[in-house]
Amino acid sequence: MTDPRFYQIATLSLLVAWGSTTLGFGIRIENALAIVTTALATQWFGSRLAGLPRFDPLSAIITSLSLTLLLRTDLMALASLASALAIGSKFLLRANNKHIFNPANFAIVVLMLASDRAWISSGQWGSTSLLAVLLIGLGLLVISRAKRFETTLFFLGGWAVLVFARAAWLGDPLAIPLHQLQNGALLVFAFFMISDPVTAPNTAAGRAIFGTLVATVAYVIQFHFYLPSGPVLALIGCALTVPIIDRCLSGHRYRWRATSKGATA
Repeated sequence: MTDPRFYQIATLSLLVAWGSTTLGFGIRIENALAIVTTALATQWFGSRLAGLPRFDPLSAIITSLSLTLLLRTDLMALASLASALAIGSKFLLRANNKHIFNPANFAIVVLMLASDRAWISSGQWGSTSLLAVLLIGLGLLVISRAKRFETTLFFLGGWAVLVFARAAWLGDPLAIPLHQLQNGALLVFAFFMISDPVTAPNTAAGRAIFGTLVATVAYVIQFHFYLPSGPVLALIGCALTVPIIDRCLSGHRYRWRATSKGATA
């Protein structure tokens, strides 16, 4: 249980169960099963092709739970395709011996751009203070276990500064930016997607730069181009800067405990 992925799986599973039974997320059971099954099958197949010493399902389970939480589609085939794209990207799209994109983020953006049958329903989370506090608490548990929390903190800090500055410039009441910060989908993104230690820069300074960059690009996308899901779209573009940041700021690549001997990808 020293591997932080166990805590991520427990937290994400709780959110999926809570969202399905209490918040009315509208998660299709057939889609969830297709996502999990395809993720595990793709991870196993990719591990064999890559010559890894053993099959490690933990990262694939985390990715499938993230997709179940955030991706919405009425087609089971698209849900399965998203899962295959997510796990496949870990093995195929790599730089400096680590995968470039957060797997769930990559799959969601590809399907959103390629099809009008896939989307993110950010409104499903509501914006209640209780929900925000719970998600923040669960997220802090996870990122403290991963010990690489700078990306999340600088993303949320940068996003907060920008939305409060926008409210001040427009003369909006403080209730508006506070309401925007209490969005459940934003917090899930911050604590369970952008916080991925494997795809984040290798140094604390690099992660601070990266988190601030994602917040800035997300703000431009969402409030200047009026495109929903600004953070999700910003992350996939900013991920391309991580190899550059790592080259400029040298540091040690993060490894899950299970991967210290190259057991997983």
